[in-house]
Amino acid sequence: MAFDPVLETLCLALSEDVPAPADGPALFLRARYNPALDVLPREAWLCDQSFKPDYDVLVRQGFALREAPPFREDGDGTQYGLVCVLPPRQREEYRALLARAVTETRPGGIVLASVSNLEGAKTVENDLKALCGNVTSLSKNKCRAFWAHVGDGIDRDLVAAWSQLDAPREVEGGLIGRPGLFAWDRIDAGSRLLAENLPKLSGKGADLGAGAGYLSREVLQRCPAVTHLTLFEAESRALPLARQNLASFADRCDFHWHDVTKGVPISVSGPFDFIVMNPPFHTGRADRNDLGHGFIRAAAGALEKGSALWMVANRHLPYEEVLKAAFKTVITVADAPRYKVFKAVK
Repeated sequence: MAFDPVLETLCLALSEDVPAPADGPALFLRARYNPALDVLPREAWLCDQSFKPDYDVLVRQGFALREAPPFREDGDGTQYGLVCVLPPRQREEYRALLARAVTETRPGGIVLASVSNLEGAKTVENDLKALCGNVTSLSKNKCRAFWAHVGDGIDRDLVAAWSQLDAPREVEGGLIGRPGLFAWDRIDAGSRLLAENLPKLSGKGADLGAGAGYLSREVLQRCPAVTHLTLFEAESRALPLARQNLASFADRCDFHWHDVTKGVPISVSGPFDFIVMNPPFHTGRADRNDLGHGFIRAAAGALEKGSALWMVANRHLPYEEVLKAAFKTVITVADAPRYKVFKAVK
C-alpha cells in the first residue's frame, strides 16, 4: 500500500503524544485505511467515511463503521474521548468538519487532525485553535498533526456558525450544491459542453459519477424518450442533493452509492442503452488517469451492443487509446479549448 504521509503523521501523534481514550472507541472522521492505523487495535476505532472506495477498504480491513449513508452527519449525540479527523481541501467543508469534530468530543477529550503542508496545514491548525482556544502540534513527512483539548476555551458561537458552512444551498441554474463536491457552486464547463452536444437519447441510461445530478437533469429535461436513468456516485454527500435536484423526475431515475471503478452492476437497471459521464481525474492535487480509464471500462461493460457512451474530458487527459480499446467506434463530437466530447459505440 502506498505511503500516506498525512495518516502516518496523525498516527505518529497517537503513538507519541495523544493518548487513546480509556473507555470506548476513538471516532475517526473521513477515515481511510493505512497500516499505520495499527497503532491502535481495530476495536479502538469507529470510522466515518462518505467516499465509497475508502469506505469499502475500511470494511474489508475489519474496521467498525458508522451506518452506511445516508446517515446523520451531525452524529447521533454520542460524544467520544478522542475524535480524529483528516480535513479535506475545501475551506467551508473542512471548517464544518472541524466544528463537527469538536461537537462530537466530550468535555476533556481531544480533537486530533493531520494535514499536508501543501494543503494549508498551518491555516487549518489556526482554525482548530480558533474553535478550541488551544492547540499542540508536531511536524513530520511534510505534514502537521495538531490537537486540542475540548474544555472551557471552546468558542461555542464559532462552532455553531462553522457547523453550517457546508450546508446545501441553491447555486447556478437553480441546482442545489454543497461545499466540497465537484464544481459545487457552479455548473462545470465540461459537463455543460457535454449536455449541449447530446442527441435526443432514448431508453434506459446511466450517469456514472453523477455528483449532484446536473447531467442527469439535462438528459431528463432534453430527452423525453428516456424511460429511466440510473445515477451512480461514490460520494454519499452528493446523493441527497441529486435526489432533490431530480425531484420532478423521481419516477424516471434511481440512485446508487457505488465505486464505478469496480465496474457497474448491470443487475441494477442495466444493461443500458446509453451512458453519460464526466469522470473524475484527480485525487487531491494529483492527476489520476486511472480513474477515467476505470470509468471507461466500466461503461463498456454496462452497455448493450451498439449502444453509446457520451463522455466529456479535459483535453490533456490520455483517454483516446483506452476508448478505442474498449469500443468499436470512437468519434470526437466536440473539440473545445479545454475539453473534448466523445461518442463511443460498443
